[in-house]
Amino acid sequence: MTQQINPNAPASATPPVNKRKRALAILAGVVVVSAIAWSAWYLLVARWHEGTDDAYVQGNVVSITPQTQGTVVSIAADDGMKVEAGDVLVRLDPNDARVAYEQAEANLANTVRQARGLYSTVEANQADIAARRVAVQKAREDVARRQGLVATGAVAAEELAHARDELASAEAALAASNENLSRNRALVDATTVQTQPQVAAAAAQLRAAYLNLQRMAIVAPVSGYVAKRTAQLGQRVQPGTTLMTVVPLEQVWVEANFKETQLANMRIGQPVELHSDLYGKKVRFDGHLVSLGLGTGSAFALLPAQNASGNWIKIVQRVPVRISVDTAQLKDHPLRLGLSMHADVTIRDQDGALLADAPPAKPLLTTDAYDKQLLEAEARIAKIVRENLGRHG
Repeated sequence: MTQQINPNAPASATPPVNKRKRALAILAGVVVVSAIAWSAWYLLVARWHEGTDDAYVQGNVVSITPQTQGTVVSIAADDGMKVEAGDVLVRLDPNDARVAYEQAEANLANTVRQARGLYSTVEANQADIAARRVAVQKAREDVARRQGLVATGAVAAEELAHARDELASAEAALAASNENLSRNRALVDATTVQTQPQVAAAAAQLRAAYLNLQRMAIVAPVSGYVAKRTAQLGQRVQPGTTLMTVVPLEQVWVEANFKETQLANMRIGQPVELHSDLYGKKVRFDGHLVSLGLGTGSAFALLPAQNASGNWIKIVQRVPVRISVDTAQLKDHPLRLGLSMHADVTIRDQDGALLADAPPAKPLLTTDAYDKQLLEAEARIAKIVRENLGRHG
């Protein structure tokens, strides 16, 4: 059967070559514009930034430990509670420490009285020497008088010999008294009762006993929040036993682990933009680069990597970088230890140092929670000495 061609039928559609060319031109334009935009963004913005998600919140974790042994009788704080520096967190049974303190008080009072006796002995020795000198002078005069009378026969030679014996005895007694005075004076020479060595030793024992009594109340060295309480009533604790920890959340920082290839342009003092997974992108924390790590994480690991084997594979190492956080922002949006952070360091400013160039001018962290513990001890020592001085005060 032969198919007839209809002369009135429309001509076949032209192949869509023009549409394809137009689409490819548009795509090429988009690619070129994107490349130009990306290049501009990289040259103006991206090349001045180094970022990482391998960053975490770190902070000081202050362990609360007893300085002496004892039994827990009171616990004043629990996990999550806020405490101030100097607040009593745990109390230990003070009875044994109080008995030792009272014994130290009695020992100090007794030692002060014994020291008074030393000074009195010196005074008695001086009086005895004065008497001995008088006896020696009298004996010498008796010998001299009898020596003149022996020639005339008025006094027998035997009586002169007795007088000489008495002079020798008096001189020996004077020498013994001088020796006693020297020995006793050595114990008190250039001192007062308060500074006499035995009194000073007894006062030191009283200070130690007082400190042990004060340390029955375990105080917080810093302000912060209690975490990981393990103390229990009736627990017998030894010095160094961790009873709880206190975390000062206003002192936290961020430790960001950057690749070694990102560190070339990082300098101390460069600004850092931080975001936490807790608050998301809506909350921004401002920080500054404080220090660049002095080694990779593997270098300080318990089991450092051993790369001297034949199947070694190179792995890009990461170096911890410490970043401070604005404390004013921490008040509004507190961070917890261990939270994940994103850190973006602006490396445009290259004026900072790679390493710290000077030691700190003052301690980084201090506490005065224990400063007042000895004040009452000094006042008590002064009172005991004063009450037992008598006329030697």
